[in-house]
Amino acid sequence: MRLTPPKQKIVDLFGGPSIYTDPMCGRVVSTSTADELAAYFGGIEVADTVQASYNVAPTNDVAVVVDRPDARRLEAFRWGLIPSWAKDPAIGSKMINARSETVLEKPSFKSSFLKRRCIMPVDGFYEWQSIPGKKVKQPYFISRPDEEPYAFACMWSLWTGELAGETRTVCSVTILTTSPNETMSKIHHRMPVILPPHHWDRWLDPQNHDGEELTSLLVPAPNELISLRPISTAVNNVRNKGCELIEEVLPDPALFQD
Repeated sequence: MRLTPPKQKIVDLFGGPSIYTDPMCGRVVSTSTADELAAYFGGIEVADTVQASYNVAPTNDVAVVVDRPDARRLEAFRWGLIPSWAKDPAIGSKMINARSETVLEKPSFKSSFLKRRCIMPVDGFYEWQSIPGKKVKQPYFISRPDEEPYAFACMWSLWTGELAGETRTVCSVTILTTSPNETMSKIHHRMPVILPPHHWDRWLDPQNHDGEELTSLLVPAPNELISLRPISTAVNNVRNKGCELIEEVLPDPALFQD
């Protein structure tokens, strides 16, 4: 909704092979206002707001849509799941996403998947393409062609313990991933699960504990929802937060040559 730089023609840079070593979806763009998101999700209640950023990183607060007993709300959760039993909240930095194929097999995720699900709305996300024989990775900005937000399928946990010298209760969240569609497979072997609007109610319903039904929703998004744009390596630095990060910057052709 708030993607300032204009869309530009995407140049096909995917002639050669790539390898994949990085975690999926390690940065996101969150620029839509709370009011815009509340309207997009059907006039839901705004409980929290998060600061707009073109470079949201794990451990930052992110906006999520969650069903509470009294209402569907837009809240702020910490990105990186901290299981309720964790002694050290730092574990959350290693749990920023979860493979949908094995989510019911992992003790860290099973309870959250069956009982505590949410949606993370984002205006786009970043991925880095690894090139065989090259140390430098090529970053890409991924967004919807119509600039509407993505609705990432997520799950959350409630943790209470010592954090920054005081006892705190933290709601934390992780993104579910699946196999890539054809477009995403050009740069990565995974992609976030993107829920269409007609799946939102089934996913958010806290009374829905049907693992088979829920996992049936975790499929690759259609190719037409994915627009890829090569960008500058300035996005690598989490301190860079401005809109210039999503502007198209064509890489040096030598990067893709043997």
